[in-house]
Amino acid sequence: MSERWYTESVIYCLDVETFQDSNGDGIGDFQGLIGRLDYLTRLGINCLWLHPIHPTPGRDDGYDATDFYGVDPRLGTLGDFAELLHEAANRGIKVIIDLVVNHTSDQHPWFQSAVASKDSPYRDWFVWSDTEPSDRYQGMVFPGEQSETWTYHRRARAWYYHRFYDFQPDLNFANPKVREEIKKVLAFWIQLGVAGFRMDAVPFIIELTEPGNPEPPMDFDYLTELRQHVQWRRGDAVLLAEANVEPEQLPEYFGDSRSSGSRIHMLFDFMLNGRLVLALARRNPEAVIEWLRTTPKLPPGGQWATFLRNHDEIDLSRLTAEQRDDVFTEFGPDPDMRLYDRGIRRRLAPMLGGDRRRLELAYSLQFTLRGTPVIRYGEEIGMGEDLAQPGRYAIRTPMQWSVTANGGFSEAEPIRPVISSGAYGYKSVNVTAQRHDDSSLLAWFERMVRTLRESPEVGSGTCTAIDQPLPPGVLVHRADGATGTMVFLHNLGTEAVTVDLSSLYAESHNPNGVFADRDYGDVGDLSALELGPYGYHWIRLRRTS
Repeated sequence: MSERWYTESVIYCLDVETFQDSNGDGIGDFQGLIGRLDYLTRLGINCLWLHPIHPTPGRDDGYDATDFYGVDPRLGTLGDFAELLHEAANRGIKVIIDLVVNHTSDQHPWFQSAVASKDSPYRDWFVWSDTEPSDRYQGMVFPGEQSETWTYHRRARAWYYHRFYDFQPDLNFANPKVREEIKKVLAFWIQLGVAGFRMDAVPFIIELTEPGNPEPPMDFDYLTELRQHVQWRRGDAVLLAEANVEPEQLPEYFGDSRSSGSRIHMLFDFMLNGRLVLALARRNPEAVIEWLRTTPKLPPGGQWATFLRNHDEIDLSRLTAEQRDDVFTEFGPDPDMRLYDRGIRRRLAPMLGGDRRRLELAYSLQFTLRGTPVIRYGEEIGMGEDLAQPGRYAIRTPMQWSVTANGGFSEAEPIRPVISSGAYGYKSVNVTAQRHDDSSLLAWFERMVRTLRESPEVGSGTCTAIDQPLPPGVLVHRADGATGTMVFLHNLGTEAVTVDLSSLYAESHNPNGVFADRDYGDVGDLSALELGPYGYHWIRLRRTS
C-alpha cells in the first residue's frame, strides 16, 4: 500500500473483549480475534481499529488506563498482541489502536505518586488548583453523569481537573515532560507494528487548562509535533482524530496556514454523521447536500472518516433543536433510547425498523461519500442494541457468531450479556446463518465492500453533489479521481422515481451500472434512470486507468 493507504481503506472498529473469546473465561481476547481475521478478510476489511487495549480498572470500558505501555492481561499478553499484528499483516490488514492520553485512571502510578506529595516528580503531570476554581461546574462531557470538572482531593490537598469522570484526571499538556512521554508511548507501539492511532478527545489534548478560564488557549503546534514524530518512526503511520468541533475550526486540525497537511491525517466527520441521520429521518437529502457544498477544503493528504454508528451515542449536538426533534421522533421516540439529551444509543438496524432496504440505502450512501468509511462490528449482520444496559453499553454487546450458547462468543458467561431474545437475538441474527444465505445482509456487505475497493476514486477523489432538478428525496453525487469518474444515485423517499442524467452522458465512456439495490438494466444514455423506493445505483461513467 502507499503512504496514503488510508484514503482507500475500509476501517472496522471493535472492542477486543466483546469480539471473540478463545479461552472460555467470558472475555474476548487477542487469540480470539486472530481466529476471526479470515472472516474480516472475506468481508473486505483492510484496517482494524481496536478500542483501548491497555490495563484498566474497568470503570469506563478501558478509557481509564493504568499503563500506556502494556495490554490488559484479560486480553492476553504483549506477545499475543504482537502475534495479532503479524497475522493481520499477513492478510493485508493494518491495525490502529486507541490512544487515550487526555487523561489517565486515578489508579495510574503517575497520579498515585502525584497525590502522595507536592514534591512528587509527577505532581505537575496533572492539572491542579489550590483554591476552588470558578469554572468548577463547566465543560462537562457527560451531563447527568458528571457533577463537576474540578474535584477536591483530600490527600493531595488540592483540586484536580477532569474533563471526563472524576476517576480520570487530565494530564497537563503544558508540561514538556508530559508531551515527551506521550511521544514515547506512540513510538513504542509503532515499533511494535501498529499502523497508527485513533486519538481520543483531541481538542482536550491541545487545551492548555487554566483554573477559572473556561476557554483556555489551544496549542495546535503539538499536533504538528506528534505528526512529525510518528512519521519519522513509520512513514505510513496515520493519526485519526476525534474532534467534534465547529466547522470553521476543522482545518486547523489538519494543518496551519504555513504548512498544509502538517497535523492530523484524518478526522471523523461528525458534521456529516449528524446530517446523514437527519436525512434518513426526514427522507430528504438536503442536509447532506448542504454539508457537501460547505465542507472545509482539506490539504493534500487530509481525509475524512465517515460513519453511521460508532461505539458512542449518535451525537446530534451539531443539529438545530428542530432537527434534533425530528431525529428523536423518528429514531429515538422512547427517552430510554437517548443519552445526554444530545444523542441516540441505538444500533442502525433497529433504528431503521429492521427495513433491509433502508439499511442498504444508508450504508450505500455512507460508503460512497468522500472519505474513508468506518463500520462498527456487528453492523454488517444488522445487530441490535440492549437498552437494558446502562448508557453507551447498550451498543457494546458481544458479537453474534452462531446459534450456539452465548451466540458463539464464549463458552462461559460473557463479560456483557449477549442479546438473546427478540428480533435481534443471536438465534435470529448471527454470522453463521448469514454466511449460508447469499441474500443476507452480510453477503450484501461483502459485495458492496468489494465494489468500493474497485472504485478508488471514491476515497481519494473529489465528491460533488449534482446540481440539477431532481425528484424529491433523491441525492445524486459524483466522485472524480485519477482512476476515473463514478456517479451515485440514492432515493431516500418511499416512491419510485425516474432520474434524467443525460447531461453527463457527453463526458462518459461506455457508462455501466456496477452496484444497485436491484437489476435496473442497461443505463443507456442516462436519460431515464429508475430508482425504486429506498433505491440506490452506482454507475461508472468512465475509467482512465
